[in-house]
Amino acid sequence: MIKHFLKLEWKQFFRASYFQKGLAIKILLVFGAIYFGGSALMLGVGLFFIIKKTFPEADPIIMVNNYLVYWILFELMLRYFMQQLPVMNIKPLMAIPIKRNTVIHYLLGKTTISFFNFISLFLFLPFSVVLLFKGYPVSNVLIWFFALMCIAMSINFLNFLINKSNVVFYGIATVLVALIGLKYFNVYDASEPFGVVFNSLYNQPFLAIIPFSLMIVLYYINFKFIRKGFYLDDAVSKKIKEVNATDLSWMNRFGKVAPFLKNDIKMITRNARPKQVVMMSFLFLFYGLFFFTQKIYIEEMPYLLGFASIFITGGFLLSFGQLVPSWDSEYYKLLMSQNIPYRQYLESKWYLMVFAVIVAFILSTPYLYFGMDIYLIIAAGALFNIGLNTFITLFGGALNRVPIELDTKAKAFSNTNGFNPTQLLIALPKMILPIIIFFIPYHFISFNAGIITLALSGVIGIVFKNFFLNKIEQVYQKGKYKTIAAFSEKK
Repeated sequence: MIKHFLKLEWKQFFRASYFQKGLAIKILLVFGAIYFGGSALMLGVGLFFIIKKTFPEADPIIMVNNYLVYWILFELMLRYFMQQLPVMNIKPLMAIPIKRNTVIHYLLGKTTISFFNFISLFLFLPFSVVLLFKGYPVSNVLIWFFALMCIAMSINFLNFLINKSNVVFYGIATVLVALIGLKYFNVYDASEPFGVVFNSLYNQPFLAIIPFSLMIVLYYINFKFIRKGFYLDDAVSKKIKEVNATDLSWMNRFGKVAPFLKNDIKMITRNARPKQVVMMSFLFLFYGLFFFTQKIYIEEMPYLLGFASIFITGGFLLSFGQLVPSWDSEYYKLLMSQNIPYRQYLESKWYLMVFAVIVAFILSTPYLYFGMDIYLIIAAGALFNIGLNTFITLFGGALNRVPIELDTKAKAFSNTNGFNPTQLLIALPKMILPIIIFFIPYHFISFNAGIITLALSGVIGIVFKNFFLNKIEQVYQKGKYKTIAAFSEKK
C-alpha cells in the first residue's frame, strides 16, 4: 500500500497545474539543501580538528556534549519555522477500504526523510567517523551516534505537537536566549550540567535506551493524535469559534489610508503565516550582535556596519514587505474592483513599513552599549530603510505575482507560496546600496561622513516620497490585470 501512496504523490507532483510554475522554486530549494547539507558535512568532518586547535587541552567529545543542549534548542526553533508538516489528500482515501493505520504510518514515515533530519546526520556522522579513526571506543561512539539520531527524530515528532502552539515556541526561544545570555555575560554556564547528561550517553552506552524510548513514545503520541481526528465527518465538520473583534478606531487619524492599514493589522493578527513572519522579523534586531561584537568588523571592515544597520531596523521590511501585494492575493480582485485610488493602497503599505522601522529603531536602543557611533549608524540605516528601501520594496512588489494562501496550517518560511526568484534580484540593491553609500565617503573622508551620507540618502527619499510613489503606482497600474489573473490561479 505504501508503494501505491508513493505512486499517487508522484503523479500528483508532475500532473499538477502549478508544476512548471513552481519548478524554479524547487530547483532553488534543492540547491539550498545541497549548500547547507554540504556545509554541515564539512563542519562535521572538521569539528574534531577545530576543537583540538582552539582548545588543545579539551576532549572534543566532551566539548560537543557540553554544547549539545544549545543545538537541540536551536533545532527545535529551526523546525518550528521551517519544517513543513507532511500533507496528503486523505479525504478520497477515507471512503475506500484502506486501513487508517496504514495511512497514518505513511504520513509519519514521510517525516523521517525530512531535510532537517539529514542536517544532524551530516553533522554528527562524519564527526563520529573521525572519533573512530582517532581511537575512541567503537561501541561507545556508535551507540552515542545512535542516541543523537534518536534525539533528532524525537525533535522531529515533538515538532508536530508544538507546531500550533506559539506559547511552547516562545518558551523554547526564551530558554535559548536566556542560556546564551547567561553564558555570554559569565553569569551561569549551562553547558556543564547538561553536558553531564550527554556525556553519560557516551560513557554509559546502555543509557541510549532513554532517547530511543522517547522517540517511540512521541511517535505513538502523534499516531494517536492523528488517528483521533481521522474521520470523514471530522474533516468536514465546522468548528465554531468566538471571534473577538479588535478596536482599531484609533487608526482613523491616518485618513484615507486607514481602511487599508486596518485590513493589514487584522490579516497579521488572524493568520498564522503573516504572524510568524512578523515574529521572525523581531529576531533581526539581534543581527547586530554578530557584527558589533567582532573586532574584525569594527577595526578592519567597518563598511559592513552599514549593511548590519539595515537588517537591525529592516526586519519587517525585508520579510513582510517583500511579499506585497501577495499578502492580499486572496481578495485582491475584490480590492481592485472598489472605487479607490491605487495610490492609497501603496501609501498604506509604505506607512506600515515606516512604522515597523521606527519601532525597530526604538527597540534597538540597547545597542548604545557598544557606543554612540554604533547607535548613530543604526539610526542612519533606519533613515535609509524609510527613505529608499521602502520604495525599492514596493517596486519589487509590482513584479511579484505569486499568490499566498492565508492558511492557518501553512508554515511561515518553509511554505514557498509567494516566493518569486525575482525577489532575489530586487533584494540585491537593498543590501548592496547601503554598503556603497556608506563606504565611498568613509573611505575618502571619514567614518562620520559615511554615517551622514547614509542618513541623507534616506532623508532625500522621504522628501521625494510623492515622486517615488507616483512612479511606482504607474508600474502597478500597468501590470494590474496581469496581477489579478496570476492571483486567480490556485494550486
